[in-house]
Amino acid sequence: MECVGLSRGGILMEKEKELALRASQRDAEAFACLYDLYVDGIYKYIFYKVGDVVETEDLTAQVFLKAWEAIGDYEWRDLPFSAWLFRIAHNLVVDYHRARRETVPIEQPEGRPPLVIRDEEMRPEQALEEIMIARQLQEAIAQLTEEQQEVIILRLLEGYSTAEVARIMGKKPGAIRGLKFRALCALREILDREER
Repeated sequence: MECVGLSRGGILMEKEKELALRASQRDAEAFACLYDLYVDGIYKYIFYKVGDVVETEDLTAQVFLKAWEAIGDYEWRDLPFSAWLFRIAHNLVVDYHRARRETVPIEQPEGRPPLVIRDEEMRPEQALEEIMIARQLQEAIAQLTEEQQEVIILRLLEGYSTAEVARIMGKKPGAIRGLKFRALCALREILDREER
């Protein structure tokens, strides 16, 4: 199966459905295409919830292992396959924090620079400013509720639509819009307070 050229933003629902149905019949090649489409998004989501590269890599691998183990029971329900993967990721992150009895931090561990997409043409002072802004944003997001963090990460940082976020989080689109609005207001208040 050829999965070159597919991207999360460009994949058609029918193509995703075909891949998911083939994967549910233990087609490893179809599952590999789905893995390629969603591994980066799952990794980023977990990283923002866990904040540790090694733990994130381990949990990301566990998401796809659990998905492969349960793929035979997967049924297409007119929801993106990614909604199922993000639900698995969410449950693993909850279990991870429950086992450690921690709140859900998203800040970067000490000594590690925050995730910043760098332009090779960027001047060093621009890069430093980008890192400082990203760190400030991560610290502010860490002060939000878990649901607010999730909606900000999925909607604004990962670029999922409101409908996709609603499916992933198991809520109605109107609830997601309200949650996003409250999260942005809280984020603005946190950032304004830090500027003073």
